[in-house]
Amino acid sequence: MLLGRRLTKCISAAGILLFSISALTEQSQYIPFIDKESLDRLEASHGRSARYRGEALNRLIENYRGSDVTTKLIEVNRFFNQFSYLEDAILWGENDYWQTPVEFLGKNSGDCEDYVIAKYFTLIEMGVDEKQLYLTYVKAVKENAAHMVLSYYETPGSVPLILDNYNKKILEATIRKDLMPVYSFNGSSLFLSGSVGLGRALPTDKVKNSKWTKLLERVKRAKP
Repeated sequence: MLLGRRLTKCISAAGILLFSISALTEQSQYIPFIDKESLDRLEASHGRSARYRGEALNRLIENYRGSDVTTKLIEVNRFFNQFSYLEDAILWGENDYWQTPVEFLGKNSGDCEDYVIAKYFTLIEMGVDEKQLYLTYVKAVKENAAHMVLSYYETPGSVPLILDNYNKKILEATIRKDLMPVYSFNGSSLFLSGSVGLGRALPTDKVKNSKWTKLLERVKRAKP
């Protein structure tokens, strides 16, 4: 696997992240989460099954919006882990393309970032505090590959729970000996990870990101 090149890309991206996106990461104002216009586009582009996936996601959000956080994590993780894994080069003809949740619903497949992005936005829509959710780049030791997972922190100092498409069980990071953290980020923070915790924070006013900010712009336009 091209671990060296992918890890270099991931780590170098940490030096150019700017999260000037507070307006974009507020709770969604669109009810339902996937609105009729988006459902119509899904069906037109990808068939009726894609529309059904969008409708199923809307039902999941409404059914579990009032549930405890653990239930939300379990149900969202289970929903998206049903999707097929497929590399960007095959799916999009690009080395590294980050799908919006709607695109992921349409394709019904994607790579690790796509699972994490969809879970992240869905959990925020369900009322989970964005400050508790981090997109985390790791090295998957067994696969010897760069990988991304979603980390949930009950408190800033707690050991995070890991939502993953490789190991579909939600486990504490200390149990996931197969993962080595590299860095974590969300809509407002970026941290270099030296352990299972968040690690050292980087100044967000000095970093910019192309893929994350462009993704957020597409999410906003696509509702979500």
